[in-house]
Amino acid sequence: MSSLAGRRIVLGVTGGIAAYKAVEVCRRLVDAGAHVVPILTSGGRRMVGETTFSALASEPVRTSLFDDPETPIPHTTIGQSADLILVCPATARVLSDMRTGRSADLLTATILATRAPVMVCPAMHTEMWEQPSVQENLAVLADRGVLIVAPESGQLAGGDMGHGRLPESATVLAAVEAALGGGELLGQKVLVSAGGTREPIDAVRYIANRSSGKQGNAVAAEAASRGADVVLVTTQPNSAPTGVRIIAVETAAEMAAACELEAPDSALVVMAAAVADFRPAEPADGKLKKVDGAPAVVLVPTIDILATLGAAKPAGQTLIGFAAETDDLVTNAAGKLARKNLDLIVANDVSKPNVGFGHSTNEVVLLLSDGTRHDVPLSDKREIACAVLDAALGYRS
Repeated sequence: MSSLAGRRIVLGVTGGIAAYKAVEVCRRLVDAGAHVVPILTSGGRRMVGETTFSALASEPVRTSLFDDPETPIPHTTIGQSADLILVCPATARVLSDMRTGRSADLLTATILATRAPVMVCPAMHTEMWEQPSVQENLAVLADRGVLIVAPESGQLAGGDMGHGRLPESATVLAAVEAALGGGELLGQKVLVSAGGTREPIDAVRYIANRSSGKQGNAVAAEAASRGADVVLVTTQPNSAPTGVRIIAVETAAEMAAACELEAPDSALVVMAAAVADFRPAEPADGKLKKVDGAPAVVLVPTIDILATLGAAKPAGQTLIGFAAETDDLVTNAAGKLARKNLDLIVANDVSKPNVGFGHSTNEVVLLLSDGTRHDVPLSDKREIACAVLDAALGYRS
């Protein structure tokens, strides 16, 4: 059962262009079992329709302090009954109002009238996001205990690229789940690796692979939503989910050092990263020049992180590996499962369409050391992460 089942969440939608993403956030919250009470500001109503949220949420949209004859003091009633208030998106205006305690509308009045956790998802143009006043407001709110889901870099309104983009709905949902706590992994440490390592050839070039880190990020987010204390060792820190401790690395050696340090006291280790098998033996300190001709790049093996962790696995720890294959999927994955002393391996055929590297979907076969097999059809990577953790928890029990 989801940790959100039966929880009352007030969803405040303000007047940013990212308000359209709040529709998907609303749907996901309801699908997870939450009771969603939508409040739209006047700006939010200009961006998205009331009918949409009334249809998707658990209650009709609220918009005013004064127009509900059945609830003469709606902000108090809503605020007192909330388990969490989520402002998504949060504009610069509402952040300013929250800092100063200005009761400008039903949403800000409700925030003032609650003792529940408040979470904001700022979203705005880069120039606005970088304004010192906005950053100061966020710092003050964070000091007061307001939970902040940081924006991401990407395409903004008008086609600009920059920081200030509202994260995807799965990231927001994971943050809500982590804030409300609970779940099977409550208080347990989970180590996850994500992304593809980069092995330097010279000062500007490196050997890499196609991994985006999306599957590892999804596992980290799902583990956090189940109450785990998650450590994410990643080569893609800018796309990491909220609510986890991030260790940024680049090379296989750096990832190995971080994982060997964090693994011994972890109840669950999920090695989703695509680690290079080889690295240049002697990377150049400077940039290699074309005029000097093609360099002879001699490759040597990198450390086998998974095998190292498998050999040192403490009693009671569950170790999960990944196998990206293009042929003989099950045979190759089963061999890796046995050789590296794993409890579970997640195998996918990356030659298939929409599977694996760079995609938002995946299709996997889960092989457990007790001989159990689970086939998971093409699904969103968060759903894959859910299946992986369900299988791991079932194995441990």
